[in-house]
Amino acid sequence: MAVEVDYYELLEISRDASENEIKKAYRKLALKYHPDRNQGDKEAEEKFKLVNEAYQVLSDPQKRSVYDRYGMQGLENQGFSHFSDMNMEDIMGDLGSIFESVFGGGFGNFGGGGRRGGSQKYPLDIETEITLEFNEAVFGCDKKIDYRYKTVCEVCEGTGDKDKNPKTCPECQGRGQVYYRQGFMTFAQTCDVCHGEGTIVANRCTACHGEGYVEEETSTTVHIPAGIDQGNRIRIGGKGNIDIHGRRGDLYVLIRVKEDEHFVRDGQNVYIEVPVFFTQAALGGPIEVPTLRGSKEIDIPVGVKDREQFILRGEGIDNVHGGARGDLIAQIKVVYPKKLNESQKELLLKLGESFGVESTPHESLFEGIANRVKGWFKKEK
Repeated sequence: MAVEVDYYELLEISRDASENEIKKAYRKLALKYHPDRNQGDKEAEEKFKLVNEAYQVLSDPQKRSVYDRYGMQGLENQGFSHFSDMNMEDIMGDLGSIFESVFGGGFGNFGGGGRRGGSQKYPLDIETEITLEFNEAVFGCDKKIDYRYKTVCEVCEGTGDKDKNPKTCPECQGRGQVYYRQGFMTFAQTCDVCHGEGTIVANRCTACHGEGYVEEETSTTVHIPAGIDQGNRIRIGGKGNIDIHGRRGDLYVLIRVKEDEHFVRDGQNVYIEVPVFFTQAALGGPIEVPTLRGSKEIDIPVGVKDREQFILRGEGIDNVHGGARGDLIAQIKVVYPKKLNESQKELLLKLGESFGVESTPHESLFEGIANRVKGWFKKEK
């Protein structure tokens, strides 16, 4: 049975590490285990692949979220493959793209880079965010969202050139990068002449200002499932940017949720504070508690304690992934009067006197403690 590697332990970072901390850790370990530094060392080669695999997951917010919740099994269910499951050509291709994104260029062992002329100028997937009311997140809803997406400029056909004929950059020969060697490794950096485009535009298109694309405004309706939470993302297929070949990416909607005045959410559970006057706390009895779907009665015992909790099973929030609904936890807050009039003071004094010594538990307790302390200082006869 294969042992699942903990990606956080592998990169030597905490589970709440920031994006910069993840990248910094990856840089350090990738250089340490790079094949050029460890030629013929199979163990270092395997460690190098694992480090890259960990970075590929943890640097992607969606993959990281799935991994944090469900581990490697959750990623595999979404089609993610271990590097160990791939052939060597695919592995080297993936590692090359990872290194290029982190180090700003390719390393010699990964075959350099192809020509960039006519390459995709923007990612196909895009992200927007919406803010939901507390009840919209709990019960679900349909929300109309407005957003902008990129599409190829029809005037210059995506070239950015008014004459639709950009020239190959003479400095990088259309690669978009220039390469240099330092010690045992080959580095690449963005070409200063074409700024990574691989082409030189002599006459910029006025419609897109030489970018090769324009932005369009649109709207769509997204279905919000019941139980969605802060930080969740919803993918809407085929609503992202459009490339020169007509392929369209996806739209990711990041969820923000407003806090409620009374209900406090903790995953699928929800808490509510129930104020109980001190006389009712002493007497006990049934009280009505508001829930997300109405009200329920709970029976508080005589002398209920401040912050004592009562659990109402199944009165919480639906699991957005289809699991069991959470609970509602009612927490008692004993409330005392801020002011007393003379009549109320007299009544309370009489009530206290009616309990006799039971109303002054501190006196008998402290008397015993005081006598014990005195004994510490008695001289032995």
